[in-house]
Amino acid sequence: MVATTTTDLDLTPYGGVTPDAAWREEVLRLAEERDAVLLAHNYQLPEIQDVAHHTGDSLALSRIAASSTASTIVFCGVHFMAETAKILSPEKTVLIPDERAGCSLADSITAEQLREWKAQHPGAVVVSYVNTTAAVKAETDVCCTSSNAVDVVRSIPEDREVLFCPDQFLGAHVKRVTGRENLHIWAGECHVHAGINGPELAEKAAANPDADLFIHPECGCATSALYLAGEGAVPADQVKILSTGDMLTAARSTNASSVLVATEVGMLHQLRRAAPEIDFRAVNDRASCRYMKMITPAALLRCLREGLDEVTVDQETAERGRDAVRRMIAIGQPGGGE
Repeated sequence: MVATTTTDLDLTPYGGVTPDAAWREEVLRLAEERDAVLLAHNYQLPEIQDVAHHTGDSLALSRIAASSTASTIVFCGVHFMAETAKILSPEKTVLIPDERAGCSLADSITAEQLREWKAQHPGAVVVSYVNTTAAVKAETDVCCTSSNAVDVVRSIPEDREVLFCPDQFLGAHVKRVTGRENLHIWAGECHVHAGINGPELAEKAAANPDADLFIHPECGCATSALYLAGEGAVPADQVKILSTGDMLTAARSTNASSVLVATEVGMLHQLRRAAPEIDFRAVNDRASCRYMKMITPAALLRCLREGLDEVTVDQETAERGRDAVRRMIAIGQPGGGE
């Protein structure tokens, strides 16, 4: 299986469709006609989130899809997410409204690169973030999510080396929490999360001293958030390192009247729906993933009308990748996916 990087493609989104009431009615009619469940990731455009049957993080949505009676899964997200759905639901048809919607983090490591890394560390246990391609999952011993990565690594005997990929910021968070010196971290990143930096977080936190900080561990500012707490610049109980799924849980329980959010800006839509009385603001309002936003109203309509684009994973790759996901789930419920 050869990966096609997002930089190889023309990424002009499908356009020309207004997401009005008629569009919504047609989308839901076509979904019923196709026996399809519509899934939308938290980073999707608000109108895509609002028309979906289910909205959430990638792993949670894949598990919903696997338990659904629908014969077709329409995954409004990026390509590796649709692959994960196919791995967990091999008997179902999986469609993504635009197969060009890739992921800079998933592109950070290829299966060939992982095999070479494994050869340099014989006997090491490979832990891969669920935000990876099917081919990388097939080379993985156990997957993890941002909410259970620490538990997954702690489940591995202390004398075993661990290769953690591909996100360097999540890896640094796991290493910091576990104190594990034999944890080797791949230098990959999500370009959107990496761009949310420490100085702008410090500036926003200083201007909003009463705000809670919801920080995704993929962010470049995660270490800075913990530093601010350690130095007393921000009360420690206001700093929360959270997966997207855990952000929604925290939103419903926080006593704060305002929250600064460090993740892709699409997450604000779900947070504001979960707790409309709270003022949620982005640490970086430019943190928008162009690949997530390729799933436009026009792309979704095209997908449902024409049955495009179908996502396939060869049987051997799917079986090996499924084993890595199942080992993760056996360690404990993974909660939020990413």
